Amino acid sequence: MERLLIIGAGDVAWRAMPWLRQRFRVYALVRRAEAAAAWRAAGAVPVMGDLDEPGSLRRLAGLAEALLLCAPPPNEGADDPRLKRLLGMLLQAGGPLRRIVYVSTSGVYGDCGGARVSEHRPVHPQSARGQRRVAAELRLRAFAIRQGCALRILRAPGIYAAERLSLARLERDEPVLRPEDDVFTNHIHADDLARACGLALFRGPRLRVFNVCDDSVLAMGDYYDAMADIFGLPRPPRASRAECTAHLSPMTMSFMSESRRLDNARIKRELRWTPRFADVRDGLRAARAGLQQQGNR
Repeated sequence: MERLLIIGAGDVAWRAMPWLRQRFRVYALVRRAEAAAAWRAAGAVPVMGDLDEPGSLRRLAGLAEALLLCAPPPNEGADDPRLKRLLGMLLQAGGPLRRIVYVSTSGVYGDCGGARVSEHRPVHPQSARGQRRVAAELRLRAFAIRQGCALRILRAPGIYAAERLSLARLERDEPVLRPEDDVFTNHIHADDLARACGLALFRGPRLRVFNVCDDSVLAMGDYYDAMADIFGLPRPPRASRAECTAHLSPMTMSFMSESRRLDNARIKRELRWTPRFADVRDGLRAARAGLQQQGNR
């Protein structure tokens, strides 16, 4: 059975495990003993290591033929030194690596003024977060070309699920932009992203970028209104951009400063992927049902 290494053993990779373990012998890089126990119970072979400790990565050399990379860059700087160290080690070691799937972000496109955005659009990140992702994508592409392995990059927007909702913002009565200032936002349910990760390991051209998002076209304020309605919470107040800037964190405002509508035609066509939750409202209803079910246990 082919071997798969997961770097960034978090929620999305965890959701992909039932599908992955039927097709691979799965290894997962973990930092803590409790995480190792959980991943072992899920069917993976845990490998103790830390991307910030290069010496601990030597045991990864030659370990797997496939790599699922979900680890984000650090929270500062213009590059991804963790990825640089990891790929440097893999490059020196050689080995059997034949395919890589990398979960990136649609933030690499920057503000597109609400335009429809396909994978043909040049990247133009306007946040340090987006710049780090572009640096990571370019480094991975150079590595894949040099090694002759396949690389599929999944550019994901806002990932949501029952455990990943912004209900606290609604409960704090934080404002969202009024309609005349609002931005288009995009979403993907964590389960649908996990499925896309699995398919990308097997399908698609050798070097390819995919937008991975649902079919919804919503302004950000409308998304929060829908969440409030579904969860029985008051809708958030609407405010001008200046008023929101005075009340919200710079991180939150950075998301409210980029508007785009992602086109997901390529991933549907080439990976034959269809989102289970094509409308974010359906995903939010499923999330509410899941939380209610957890509360009744």
